[in-house]
Amino acid sequence: MSTSESTPTMSDLHEEGKNAINTPMLPSGTEIHPEDTMLEENAERNMLDPTSRENPKFKDLQRVLIDWINNELEEDRIIVKGLEEDCYDGQVLQKLFEKLSGRKLNVAEVTQSEIGQKQKLQTVLEAVNELLKPHGWSIEWSVDSIHAKNLVAIVYLLVALAMHYLAPIRLPEHVSVQVVVVKKREGILQTSHVTKELTSTTEMMTGRFERDAFDTLLDHAPDKLNVVKKSLITFVNKHLNKLNLEVTELESQFADGVYLVLLMGLLENYFVPLYNFFLTPENFEQKVHNVAFAFELMQDGGLKKPKARPEDVVNLNLKSTLRVLYNLFTNYKNSE
Repeated sequence: MSTSESTPTMSDLHEEGKNAINTPMLPSGTEIHPEDTMLEENAERNMLDPTSRENPKFKDLQRVLIDWINNELEEDRIIVKGLEEDCYDGQVLQKLFEKLSGRKLNVAEVTQSEIGQKQKLQTVLEAVNELLKPHGWSIEWSVDSIHAKNLVAIVYLLVALAMHYLAPIRLPEHVSVQVVVVKKREGILQTSHVTKELTSTTEMMTGRFERDAFDTLLDHAPDKLNVVKKSLITFVNKHLNKLNLEVTELESQFADGVYLVLLMGLLENYFVPLYNFFLTPENFEQKVHNVAFAFELMQDGGLKKPKARPEDVVNLNLKSTLRVLYNLFTNYKNSE
């Protein structure tokens, strides 16, 4: 490094002048990072508005997610204290995804270098995105944003996983944050505020979109519910008995999707090839695959797409299982 001071050039002064002009455009309290001034033309960078960081509901959401992660990873003796510092390198996200999905990812266990951490993140996020994209999730995170400790991206990812796997937690409703977007246009830094909705209503997040006859039945007429369950058990056994199978518990015996797939084959009079589904599913993902496949067979048979989500059936949600079976009953009750 040279010790003599260099004389600033005209282009240096021009850049300095532009930065001085643009700096007041940034919201008060927003830090200007050196990388902002180094942004390439038309590039942009996002950061959490400082006022949103102090939002009580946002803090509560982080606390709920931290408690959930620590509960899930208790056996691994992992303790998360802060989402930014503990999730950016991919280690916690890897362990969490493996625990939830029952899948082992092919990654190095401990990675200290930035390259190694980003490679691990790449593997983890590819698996997450592959899982979530078919379910209509918008991917609001990336390797770079997670590794840069972008709290909004980390929270988006964790909320998506919690909702997909129907985590036994109650996420705070209607949590939104303000994000400052810094863009470079014609060499000038421009900033704007964007509102990011991290959670919606409990109904939307748990897949219960509207109340229907089954809600009323479960809430107000448990005696009638038993009548409906008996009718459905009689209906499914009339067909499953042909394969020497018998159902006594609606809630649990359809949860892995096997009986649902076999039942559809019986109702539509075809043999379902065993390579299409898991006859002895070993984890959550395989069960979800089976139920989703059964839903496809239902739609192939001319039925409407079930309101329930495959994950709800797998998680022993009685209402969801009843809706699916009742739909079959109304369409096939006269089938032999």
